Order: sequence, then structure tokens, then C-alpha cells
Amino acid sequence: YGEQNFRGESRVCPVSPGGTLVSSFSFAMKRVGIVGLLHESNTFVAGRTVRSDFEADLLLRGEPIRAAMIDAPHEVGGFFQGLAEAGMEAVPIFLARALPYGTIEAGTFMALVEELLEGVHAAGELDGILAAPHGATVAENHPDADGYWLERLRKELGAGFPIVATIDPHANLSQRMVDATDVLIAYTTNPHLDQRETGVKAASLLSRMLEGSVVPVQKAVFPELAINIQTQNTSEEPLRSFYSFASECCDVEGVLSHSIVLGFPYADVPEMGSSVLVVTDGNPDLAAELSADLANEMEVRKEFYEPGFLSISSAIARVCESEQAPVVLLDMGDNVGGGSPADSTAIPHEWLKCGDGAGAVVLFDPASVEKAVEVGEGGVSHFSMGDPSHPVKAECVVRSLHDGKFHESEARHGGFSSFDQGKTAILETSDGRLTMMATSRRMAPFSLSQLTAFGLDPGDYRMIVAKGVIAPMAAYQPVAKGGFLHVDSPGVTRANMRKLDYRNRRRPMFPFE
Repeated sequence: YGEQNFRGESRVCPVSPGGTLVSSFSFAMKRVGIVGLLHESNTFVAGRTVRSDFEADLLLRGEPIRAAMIDAPHEVGGFFQGLAEAGMEAVPIFLARALPYGTIEAGTFMALVEELLEGVHAAGELDGILAAPHGATVAENHPDADGYWLERLRKELGAGFPIVATIDPHANLSQRMVDATDVLIAYTTNPHLDQRETGVKAASLLSRMLEGSVVPVQKAVFPELAINIQTQNTSEEPLRSFYSFASECCDVEGVLSHSIVLGFPYADVPEMGSSVLVVTDGNPDLAAELSADLANEMEVRKEFYEPGFLSISSAIARVCESEQAPVVLLDMGDNVGGGSPADSTAIPHEWLKCGDGAGAVVLFDPASVEKAVEVGEGGVSHFSMGDPSHPVKAECVVRSLHDGKFHESEARHGGFSSFDQGKTAILETSDGRLTMMATSRRMAPFSLSQLTAFGLDPGDYRMIVAKGVIAPMAAYQPVAKGGFLHVDSPGVTRANMRKLDYRNRRRPMFPFE
């Protein structure tokens, strides 16, 4: 006969051929909670990240998480896929994400953590948790913000409760994060193209834990070094061969996963830096041995992590010498994905001074958008664009106005497909040498659709500015006929770490000492 238990699960009590009740089995589906709190916090930015920044991006509870993320190329989308493949019930609980910016305001952070924990408490009986911290979150009251909320989650659920989490390889990993979880897995690509796959892997590992087929043990090692953001492209040297070494080193029986954590240099916290982590099946000695091997190899290669730095003027000169176009200039000092203001005009100024041909740039500039709306499409007026302390002042025609919404069909850095940069104006200087897309919301250049959806053809330009370092390369690769140039532009995300004013980092640390 069958009956329903207090969770609504079907329970079947079979009988022997002779009619005698022999046993009672529960076929209850395992229930796994899904939580996430993601932010990449730049402590060199003067502003603070507040609740409205999360509300403008993602702040969801319960079933709306499933609707928003189930098909997304994001680790949370991978959680849903992996749990479905394992025959487990996904219980979406809490998900918050804001575009990278300054340190999270203390009250905002504590409120988000409490809402996450309240959601877990209200979710009913759970068998495991899949968590999505970023790994480089900083709050005013908790520099190791991810370590703090994961530790709170562990205390809420108990020492033996299965918790598997994913992290961005731009995490500043802490021992606190490791201690609070059973498994941590970082994406393996930068630009981040395998976020969904990482989520599926995390769900699969949790499934194996719940089956009792594996008992994960993890070990992290923290070398005294920080890999420069400019050399963090995992498909190129010096990282390509290091990742191959790590895969070969960890391709042994008993290893469940290994992670290379590149680090996030724009957070001035003690955890800032690169690290490695190995997860084994019940073998702490093997985890310690392999993580030590990876850390040693990372240190052996450290001299290769420091690149040469190209000035703006030198980059413009190279564009003018190039026989192919466009050349994409990566504006590293105004890296929106690293928390920058997205309004730097350093490169556009140099282009108007020395450039030859047409250039294009996206600027966060709500004031220019509003003026363009007043002027109207086809209208001409004088604009003061971009950084108020160093604006581009020019007579411009308003080419077009848009709502700022666009879509990306491929897996791209960041793991999202739908974007909204608010009201958007396409402005072009009267001489045609510079086209500026002014947006009313900051938007990272993770999709080529940011240009093409609003009528801009990359082939019309000799130079395009992308405000990022590695992340835009996947999106712009199809059109960058003249290649990419990393530019050592000024700003709160500049690539030359020696020019950032660290007060709290570990010492000694390469490349500083």
C-alpha cells in the first residue's frame, strides 16, 4: 500500500508473496537547497555597493530563481541541470548578485546574509546545499565576506551537513571558506565560459556524497604571490601550460577535483592573492601532497606572471600602424568587470588627439543620455561626456536612442544572457572620428550585442575601446581583426598592481616583495 508522509513523499510498504509485510522503504527524493550571494568588491572604489545595486541586478527568493536561472550559462543554472540529472529535487532559496563595484555597505550585507539564512531555515528538511559565493566579496564589517556567510551557513546546518560550493577563479580564497564547505570548485576558464559546467560538476559531486559513494576532503595552499590580472587568460601562456600541468598532476585515482584560484587584485584584504585547492575522496594526505605540488609549480613560474605594460599613446600608435581593423583596446584601468566607474575618457582623449580614423567607446553617462533625449534623434548639440573631471567635450549628432536591453546567445563571461544598461544614446562627433555609446547604467563589455543590438557595426571602426582585461576577449574575438592590445590606463582597476595603494595585503608577496 502507499501513503504520504509529512513532506508529501510517497512511501511504499511491499509484502511477500504470502502476504506478510516484510519491510518499509522510503523512495523520497533528496532535497537540495540552492543559495547564492555574489559580488566582486573593489576596495579602491570610493563608492559603496548598496541594496539597490542588488535589486537592479538579481535579488530573488524561491521559485523565481528557477525561472530566471534554469537555462542560464551560470553555475546556478548548472545546479538545476545537475540535480535534475541526478534525480534530486532542487529547492531554490536565495540568490543575490550585483555588478562589481565598491565594498558592500555593512547594513546591506548583514541584511542579505540574514535573508539567506532565514530562507534556508524556512525551506524545510534538506539533504544538502549547493552554494554560489563569488569568493572576492568584501563588506565594510567583514573583509572576508564570503568566509563569513559560508561559516554562518555551516553553523546553521551543522558540522556533518553536505555543503558544496562553486567560486569564481577571481576569488581571494580563505581558509575560512574552505573550512565552512565540504567541496569548493572554481571555474577553469578565463574568460569564464564554463560556469554552467562547473555548477553541473558541483551538483554531481553532491549527489555522490548523498549516495555515500565519496567522502570529500579538501586542502588549499596559499603561495606568497598574486598573478597579474593581465596574464590571467587561461587559454594563453603563462597559464595555459600551468593548467595543463595541474590537470596531468591531478589525473590520479581518488582526486575529485582541483582548482587554480587566480585571485582578485582590486580587493585590499589579507586574503588577496592566488591559491590552489585539491579535493580527494577521503585521502587528506593525497590532497595535501597534490596541492603542495601545484602551489610549488605556481611559484616556480611566478616571474612569467608580470607582463610589460603598454601606455595609451603607444597603443594608439600601434592602432594607426595596423593594417587590419578594428583593433580592440582593453582599457584595464576602467575595467567594469572589476568594479570601475565605466566613465574613463583617457583613451578617447588620446584618440581624438593622435588617432587616425573612426573609434568607438561605451561610457556610463546618464547626464549625456538625458541631454540626448532632449535633443532628439538626428539633433546636434555640444556634449560633455564621460568622467566629469576629464570629459570629452565635442559637438555631436544624436544618431539613435534605445531602451538599452540586449541579449547574448552564447556562453560568455559572467554567465548571463539578458542585459539592461538603461536608456542608451549613440552619439557621434561631428567629424565622425569618435562614436560614443552613453548608458544610464554601468555595463561590462561581456557581449558583442552591446554594440550590434543598437546598430553599431564593429567593422566601421579602426579602434574600439572595451573596458575590461580578459573578460571581453571572448565576446570581441570574432570581430577583432586587428587583435587586442592591453592598455595600462589609469584608474581603480589598473593592471600595474604596484601603483595601487595596498594597506592590508599579506607581506611578503610577489610582485611587491
